[in-house]
Amino acid sequence: MGDLRYADAGVDIDEGNRAVALIKKAVSSTHTRSVLGGIGAFSGLFAFDTARYRQPVLVSSADGVGTKIKVAIATDRHRGIGMDLVNHCVNDILCCGAEPLFFLDYFATGKLRPEQMAEVVDGMAEACRAAQCALVGGETAEMPGLYALGDYDLAGFIVGAVEREQIIDGTRVRIGDVVLGLPSNGLHTNGYSLVRHIVTEQELNYDAVLAGTDAPLADLLLEPHRSYLPAVRALRESVDVRALAHITGGGLKENTPRVLPEGLGVEITRGTWPVLPIFAALQAAGGISPDEMWRTFNMGIGMVVVVPAEDASRVESVAGMPVHRIGRVVEQTGPERVVLR
Repeated sequence: MGDLRYADAGVDIDEGNRAVALIKKAVSSTHTRSVLGGIGAFSGLFAFDTARYRQPVLVSSADGVGTKIKVAIATDRHRGIGMDLVNHCVNDILCCGAEPLFFLDYFATGKLRPEQMAEVVDGMAEACRAAQCALVGGETAEMPGLYALGDYDLAGFIVGAVEREQIIDGTRVRIGDVVLGLPSNGLHTNGYSLVRHIVTEQELNYDAVLAGTDAPLADLLLEPHRSYLPAVRALRESVDVRALAHITGGGLKENTPRVLPEGLGVEITRGTWPVLPIFAALQAAGGISPDEMWRTFNMGIGMVVVVPAEDASRVESVAGMPVHRIGRVVEQTGPERVVLR
């Protein structure tokens, strides 16, 4: 009885230490002079650059990647999940004009697999480097009995900053403004519970190429969530960006109203941008109604940008991606704040 160890209960401290050693280089690669200390402390230290801002407002957000993780587990492909987590959080704070400063993660699992965790963190580090955002810390929790063996979950926490006078909050949106759409590169991180239900019910294989698509289903489903940071930076230099909406769960209809003043709505014209083939393939495979598709998925638009009408024609592409003119701001005369034409 005296030889019982923590590992016998399912928690292996040695494997935890090995996981930290595996991720140390990736995490350190995101650090700038603002990061004080290293990995292993009880908290992350970040020295705010007071010379960069006059009236800084700190902006924070927390999110996860949902059941897209189950697709990663089923295919044993995890790097993109780490990128998903960071980019989703970056896009959320971007909607008020904030630039990312630092990021933390929470990784929870039933049984720690250090190589699997290292692959996830490598993806986080890559996305952080691209966003010039420091990965300053996180938490790894091994909890047998709470998570099934083989499962894991992720949460991300980001802090950014914006000048008070440069906050984008939608209050300047006016009737007649134009709604622009920046394209998604797939499902991003929403709708995967429905997708997995279709895969199970229709007995699909993740290696299968669905009708109308040109790559295995796993490749399309695990395409990392796009970061719109470079695009929005460039847009703000050339046009008056009055509102930004990250199109996540709930699609265009649920997310766009979150940045509109009371009394205003938008009319969006379908067919003004290409809908990626994966959406039609999933709709056909699952027999999903059009209304449910538009409520669940981004349908090819990952970020909505509202600009004055006179600015709209000045941008046809930005940061290597096309900019689609998808609608206009109107007076809200009915219960629907987003009308799809």
